[in-house]
Amino acid sequence: MTTVHPAVEKAQALIDFDRYDQALALLAQHLAENPDDTGAWIKIGYCRLNTDQPERALDAADEALKLAPGDFGGLILRARALTRIPDRAWREAEPVLREAVRAAPHHWFGYAMLANAVCRMSMVRHVRATGAKELRHEDMAEVLREAADLAREALRLGPEEVYAHEVAQQIADFSGDRTLAEQLNRAILRIDPTHAEALARQTRQAAEAPGVPAAQAADLYAGGLAAVPDSAELQHGLDRATYRMLRGVRWLALLCVGLAGAMMDLFAVDGEVQRELPLPLGQRLWYLVPMTAIWLVGGLLRYRRRRAGVRLNVRSLIRRHGWSRVVVAQAAWAMLCALLIAEVPWAERPLPQVLFWAGLVPTLATVWFDRPRTR
Repeated sequence: MTTVHPAVEKAQALIDFDRYDQALALLAQHLAENPDDTGAWIKIGYCRLNTDQPERALDAADEALKLAPGDFGGLILRARALTRIPDRAWREAEPVLREAVRAAPHHWFGYAMLANAVCRMSMVRHVRATGAKELRHEDMAEVLREAADLAREALRLGPEEVYAHEVAQQIADFSGDRTLAEQLNRAILRIDPTHAEALARQTRQAAEAPGVPAAQAADLYAGGLAAVPDSAELQHGLDRATYRMLRGVRWLALLCVGLAGAMMDLFAVDGEVQRELPLPLGQRLWYLVPMTAIWLVGGLLRYRRRRAGVRLNVRSLIRRHGWSRVVVAQAAWAMLCALLIAEVPWAERPLPQVLFWAGLVPTLATVWFDRPRTR
């Protein structure tokens, strides 16, 4: 067993608390006295890597590998630094990771990271060789066979490691094996219930299943955000579902316009006698009963039954999303037209007919126009 110097152990503790400058100062002092400490060079490399200095992390990895050629930690650091350098990335990391697997054939992380590299580079080589414009699942199953085998080995050696499951899930997803991908996603959430990407995938799958209404989808996304409040993907999904809910409000307003027009007998029907105008006050007031029931059941109760996160997001979306304000304004305009039609004691029908079409046509004209904004 390799003995770790106390200074290196202390530096690791500082790294764990993101105190990289202090860790670097301590390691530099330690290396001045012990220049052959491979572990210290590796820790310096991770300090550089975690402060977005991959080139300097690569230099530290090279120093460690000069002292101990074939050292697993040094090889992994070198590979991770390479993946962060755009013009080198996974292309140069793949052979380094193969060497790391040979150096430590029983360590899960080498297999997991190599599986990731092989997955990426296999797809790149496939596209270059075939000139394919898109990647088809039926082709990917064969292209990613080696990556899938490496991922399975990583899972065997590290059955409780999240990263091994993440790589295996990604490969299964690319290969079109939805059943395996879902199983691995559930395994990730079993190990880490707050895993942002896995939770977002599970929530999206449930919320976008056929037949799931907008209100239920919004509740699902809000539940996911309660566990992972910083997830941009879940917030985007909640915004889409909330917008779909707001679009539904317009149909309530249009129904009220239709009821007002029916109560007024705005349009003559063959064989039927239109009501005499103006309508009695009691009949005009009675119109408020079904209108109130429509909004109470279809709007207020539906809104009140939603999770608190959904209710808050409704107000938030209206403030920051222009089309949400348009939808609410259209519903308000349609309701204004409906109330004017039904409650004013009109003596003639031409003006109520104008109000009817004014409330109906602008809203219907945009129902399909803004549909893509729900995606």
